[in-house]
Amino acid sequence: MKQDSLYIVMPAYNEEANITAVIEEWYPVVEKVGGDSRLMIVNDGSKDKTYQIMRNLREKYPRLLTINKKNEGHGPTVLRAYKKAIDAGADFIFQTDSDGQTRPEEFWPFWEQRENCGLLIGYRKGRQDGVSRVFVTRVLRLVLLLVFHVWVKDANTPFRLMRGEELETVLKKIPDSFFLPNVLMTVIYHKNKWGVTYIPITFRPRQGGVNSLNLKRIFRIGRQAVGDFMALRKKI
Repeated sequence: MKQDSLYIVMPAYNEEANITAVIEEWYPVVEKVGGDSRLMIVNDGSKDKTYQIMRNLREKYPRLLTINKKNEGHGPTVLRAYKKAIDAGADFIFQTDSDGQTRPEEFWPFWEQRENCGLLIGYRKGRQDGVSRVFVTRVLRLVLLLVFHVWVKDANTPFRLMRGEELETVLKKIPDSFFLPNVLMTVIYHKNKWGVTYIPITFRPRQGGVNSLNLKRIFRIGRQAVGDFMALRKKI
């Protein structure tokens, strides 16, 4: 029987303060899963030394794949990572971010339940990234209920495990430039009843560097997202 392969995919932007520690934390996961598993990090045109650090670590970590591209934003970068993993033949794809807020030891309950994919997604019950972020998540939950008529517990969590074949189908419904693809992806899984399971996770404060999002930018993104959601709701 063929061994399941896992691709852990991460976007990275100006994460020189975090990227070494994040690779050191997450690399043992793909080693333990084995087979053709890889840790893939896509550098979104960082202006600091993020990509240089990633590239220098490839010799030490042979399962580490690094991709460099121009800056497009978090959403298009995540979509590119998903498609690269699918093209590589990954059986399962797990997405998290490169800011050190998630804990690799909490991945294993997801892997043990991988036959239930659908979408296994982290519910940020122990969230430590600020009251404003919690407020945004609650507002987003209400917006998705009003637009798509689905109740989504935590739509944008960067801690999600998906089967490669199903994810490929889902991605066909999401525009390449969409800024919040994980949100729309969660809605698609819910609306099509493809099995969404929430598993509680810890969500630590950013481990280093500066968050590129502030409330003003979040509001601007949110306003654009509502318009995009309205335009896409008949296709979902």
